[in-house]
Amino acid sequence: MPEIKIVTEVAGRVCATPVQVGGTVADGDDVVIVEAMKMEIPVSSPANGTITSLLVKLDDVVAEGQAVAIVASCSAFSSWPSFETPATAGSSG
Repeated sequence: MPEIKIVTEVAGRVCATPVQVGGTVADGDDVVIVEAMKMEIPVSSPANGTITSLLVKLDDVVAEGQAVAIVASCSAFSSWPSFETPATAGSSG
């Protein structure tokens, strides 16, 4: 399973960690919440998988682009769109 680093796009203070190491996440699930300029900004998982490492803890100060967690993903391409081929488009089974 590929490991994916989850990074924050903003600098701020970690105000919540709704996941635990060993927990499963879906694509888009919040992994860490960062408070920046009195706003809470979620840092989401980019793929389905299992949290293998949580690199921050509550009240840590994080920098923009800092890795906050690592997820082992068996679906690294789960967010890619699926396409119907002409042979299967509109078929009823």
